[in-house]
Amino acid sequence: MRMRDRLALVPVLSVLFLACGGGAAPAPTSPTAAATPAPGPTAATPGPGAKTPPFPASPKKPVTDEYFGTKVTDDYRWMEDGKDPAVQAWTDAQNKLTRTTLDAMEARPKIRARVAELLSQRPASFDEVTAAGEQVFALKTQPPKQQPMLVLYADATKPTEKVVLDPNVLDATGKTAIDFFVPSRDGKKVAVSLSVGGSEAGDVRVYDVATGKAAPDVLVHVNGGTAGGSVTWNADATGLYYTRYPREGERPKADLDFYQQLYFHKLGTPAASDTYALGKELPRIAEIKLATSGDGKTVLAAVENGDGGEYAYWVTDDKGVFTQIARFEDKIVDARFGSDGALYLLSRKGAPKGALQRLTKPFTTNKPALLVPEGDGVIQHFAATKTRLYVAELLGGPSRLRSFKLANGKAEAPETIELAFKIAAVGGLEKIGADDVLYHAESYTNAPGWFRFSAATKKSAATALAQAMPYSMDDAEVVRETCKSKDGTEIPLNIVRKKGMPLDGSSPALLNGYGGYGVSRTPRLRPMNRLWLDQGGVFAEANLRGGGEFGEAWHAAGNLANKQNVFDDFYACAQALVAKGYTKPERLAAYGGSNGGLLMGAQIVQHPEAYRVIVSAVGIYDMLRVETTPNGAFNVTEFGSTKDEKLFRALLAYSPLHNVKDGATFPSVMFTTGANDPRVEPYNSRKMTARMQAATASNRPILLRADADTGHGIGTPLNAAIEESTDMFTFILNELGASAK
Repeated sequence: MRMRDRLALVPVLSVLFLACGGGAAPAPTSPTAAATPAPGPTAATPGPGAKTPPFPASPKKPVTDEYFGTKVTDDYRWMEDGKDPAVQAWTDAQNKLTRTTLDAMEARPKIRARVAELLSQRPASFDEVTAAGEQVFALKTQPPKQQPMLVLYADATKPTEKVVLDPNVLDATGKTAIDFFVPSRDGKKVAVSLSVGGSEAGDVRVYDVATGKAAPDVLVHVNGGTAGGSVTWNADATGLYYTRYPREGERPKADLDFYQQLYFHKLGTPAASDTYALGKELPRIAEIKLATSGDGKTVLAAVENGDGGEYAYWVTDDKGVFTQIARFEDKIVDARFGSDGALYLLSRKGAPKGALQRLTKPFTTNKPALLVPEGDGVIQHFAATKTRLYVAELLGGPSRLRSFKLANGKAEAPETIELAFKIAAVGGLEKIGADDVLYHAESYTNAPGWFRFSAATKKSAATALAQAMPYSMDDAEVVRETCKSKDGTEIPLNIVRKKGMPLDGSSPALLNGYGGYGVSRTPRLRPMNRLWLDQGGVFAEANLRGGGEFGEAWHAAGNLANKQNVFDDFYACAQALVAKGYTKPERLAAYGGSNGGLLMGAQIVQHPEAYRVIVSAVGIYDMLRVETTPNGAFNVTEFGSTKDEKLFRALLAYSPLHNVKDGATFPSVMFTTGANDPRVEPYNSRKMTARMQAATASNRPILLRADADTGHGIGTPLNAAIEESTDMFTFILNELGASAK
C-alpha cells in the first residue's frame, strides 16, 4: 500500500462499504472518437415511476486532438473549467434535476432515517494508531461528531483518554479535518496537518500534548491531494523535517501544486529561515514519507515515483545530510526501523509476494541480508521489536499474522498468531513496549478493533481502542466464491448474505470492486451492509487484478496496458452472481469509487446490459486528459501516458468517455463528485454525464450529484456522508424496484 491513500479508499467510501468471461473494450467507431453524437432523449424515468424533468442542455463545443495520427474530438472540453459561470450554471441545473428526482422517491425519508441511525450511532472507532513508548495516539471517530479527533491513551488497556485536538471545536461547520499527525519520540509534542473542505491542502501546526495549546509555528501547505505530505521530528524534538510544496518564485507556476521537496524547520524560528534538505534531484511526481529511528539519530525518506509502486530511499548521516541507499529499480517497497536500530526492508525483487531483509549501520555501505524469504502469503505489514519480527500477510483477501523470533540477526521458524475471528483483515502493526505489538483486525461480520499481542504470554487482548459491535450480524454469513475471467484467471469473490437465503436469482445484489495501485480489498465491517442485508440484498466484493491480494504480479496484471483485465474480471464476477443464483441482471447493482469509478465507467460502456443500476463516485472517465491534471501526473506510472503509442491505444480502447455509444441502452446511473477534489478533477463526472445524457436511448435516469463543499472523500463531514449514502441507496433500491424495509 502506498504511503498516501491512492485514488480512492477514502473515508466517505468506507462508510458506504468500507473505491468472470468478458469482452475487450470497444474501440471508437471511427478515428474521431465521439465526434457527432446523436441527440439523446429529453427525459429520464426513475424505476417504474413518474418521469423526471428533461436533461439540462449540454452544448457541444468540439476540440480535436491528434495522437499518433488518430484524431480524437472532445465535445465537452469547455466543462473542464469549474470556475466558468457557464459550467457552474450547468452543474446547478444537473444538481437540481438530481434533487428533484431523488427527493420524489417515496422511500428516501425512511432510508435516510436508517442511514443516519447506522452512521450516527456507531461506537467510537480508531485509526492511525501510533505508539510513543507505552502511550498511544489515535484518530478517534465518534459520531455524531462531524470529524475524527486526536486522542491519547497513557495506557491502551484502560479506557481513560485525553483529547489532544478536536477539529469539531476548531470549526463548528465540520469542514476542518486532520490529514495526519506525528508525535515526537517522547510523546510530549505532536505535529498535526489540518485542511478544510475536503481539499487535503493541509497546514501543519505543533501542539503541546499536556496543554493542547498550539505553538506559533505554522508550516504552510505541507500536505496535498497530489503528493500527500509528511513530517518527522529530530532527536530532541526541537525541529521538524517536512514536505514542502514550492512557493512563488521557487519553481515555474505550473509546478507549484505538485512538486515536493524536504525542508527542516527549527521550532520558534520564522518559516522563511527553514533550510532545504532534499528534493531537487527527485522526480517531479515524487511522494515523500518520513520516519525517524528510535534513537533519533537517523531520518529515513521514502520516495515513491508517482502512484505505480516504485520506491527509493534516503537516510541522513551524522551531519544530517541525506544519502540514497536504495533505487527505484531495487524494488524495495517498504522500510521501517527496528527496535535494534536496523532497517527492515520489504523487497519484491525476484519475490512478487515479498521478502524481508535486514540492513544494519552504516546504512550507506552495508548490504541488506535476507531475513524472511518469499512464501505463500503476500507480506503487507511488518514490525521489528527487541526480539520479535511480526508479519501480517494477505492470503488472497483475508490475512494471517505471524511472529518470528529474532536472534543473531536471523529470523527463526514462525508462529501463527490466533486471531479473534476468521476471514479477518489485519491492519497496521505498531510496536509498543519492549516486545509487544498492536494490530488492527476486523471482518465482514465482526467489529474492528486494536489488539495487543504479548510476546511473553503469546496471547492477544483487546485494548481500549476496540470497537463494540454496533449491530448484530448473527444472521449473516460470508462465502468465498471464485469466478473465471476472460483469460481463465480465477478471481475471488467475497459474498455477504443472510443465512439460508435462496439461490433462485430473486435477491437484489450489490457488487463492489477497485482493482488498482496494488490496493487490496480486505474484509471490513461496513455499516451499509447491514442496511443492504435488511432489504434482502446480497453484498459482493471482488478481489480484482490490479490490486495486491496476490502480490505484485497480481497488481501488474491489471495496470498500464493490462488494465482491461480489471474490467473483464469485474464483469466475470457479475456473470458469476447470476450463474450461481444470487441474482439476475435486472436485480444487479454495481458501485465503485475513484479508480473504482473508472471501473464503473468501463462497465457502463462495455456491458450496459449486465446491470440495472450503477453508482460511480469521484471517478476518472477521460483517460486521455487525466495526465494533464496535477494529480493525474502521478498516475502515469499506474495508467500510462498518451505520449507512448502503445499505452495511448490501450487508454483510448477503454477510456469510458471515448467509448460511449450513441443509441445504447444504458442502466440507471448516478455519478457523484466533490468540487474540492484534489485527486480526480470533477470535470470527469461532468463530461461523462453530458456525453451519456446525449447518447442514451434508454428512459432510465443518468444523474450527476455534485457537492460544492466536499472533495475526494477525505475530510467529508458526517452529515454530508449521511446525505450521500442516503441518495445512493435510495437511487439503487428505487431503480431495482425494491421497497425499503
